[in-house]
Amino acid sequence: MYRRIIAAGVVMFSLVACQQAPDLSMIEAERAKSLQRYDILQSLAANDKVIAAGTQSGVVLVSADQGKTWTRQALGATSLIGLATCPDGSFVGIDFNHRVWYGDAAGGGWQAVVLENPRTPLTVACDGKNQWWVAGSGAKIAMSADRGASWQVTDLGEDAQITALQWIDETFAIAVGEFGMVLTTEDGGATWQKEAGIPNEFYPYATLFMDRQSGYVSGIAGQIFKTEDGGKTWAKFDNLANASLYRLFIHDGKPYGVGASGIVARLDGDAFRAMPYPDALPVFLGAGISLPGEQAVVIGGPGGLVRVIGTQVN
Repeated sequence: MYRRIIAAGVVMFSLVACQQAPDLSMIEAERAKSLQRYDILQSLAANDKVIAAGTQSGVVLVSADQGKTWTRQALGATSLIGLATCPDGSFVGIDFNHRVWYGDAAGGGWQAVVLENPRTPLTVACDGKNQWWVAGSGAKIAMSADRGASWQVTDLGEDAQITALQWIDETFAIAVGEFGMVLTTEDGGATWQKEAGIPNEFYPYATLFMDRQSGYVSGIAGQIFKTEDGGKTWAKFDNLANASLYRLFIHDGKPYGVGASGIVARLDGDAFRAMPYPDALPVFLGAGISLPGEQAVVIGGPGGLVRVIGTQVN
């Protein structure tokens, strides 16, 4: 009896010993992919050479072939919630962890500087002089003309977050924030004026001005407001996409937006309407930009989602 047990054990040992080592090639192939399932795209920016995408997972994705392929650049413990392109082609981004990142026109050479104020950065822009502008918590707006070596901070003295800031030309910019806050500057940011504001203590996600007078702001519950007098007064504007739009941008001279439920919307007549596109997924889209020189836009979201979708109207 014992001999049979021992013999069986020897046979089992021989079978295990003869088995091949586990095949890890599929795991390694997955790791080698430029887009990973844990990537959550939060921001996009582009110049005439590359597209840059900021993620929640501490990685910048860069494409030099109009979104066909991407390369990964690890930045560490970083969450890039905003990216902007400067006139010289360089990139500047904000990290939820109190830092500002910048990269060259090829989308490389990323470096970080510490940001003291605003403590929580929520929006970033670059003006016509390649100066960085960062706004966020505590109604503070910070400007750096020397790549973060020094900062000039404007404190508006409000307990509110500034969520979007846009430069329209070299002297005029607008910022919007919690409780319908609207701020404008007409002297290149030397001073900021508080306007009457957006009705009903509106919480804005994004703003998009076409010129000094005409602009849109999108916000909570899918609401959109429009101004025709440079942000002094606002009126509700129809959003027939029926979804919150988290980013607004211009493509081919027309306002576009991306947002909840995989919606890509664009201005069509007197309203924003959903733009149909193939294989749409019902996920939040946290980033969207125009693809320079193409009839297409780039969208980004969770699960490593970054896609180029055509905009040509049939």
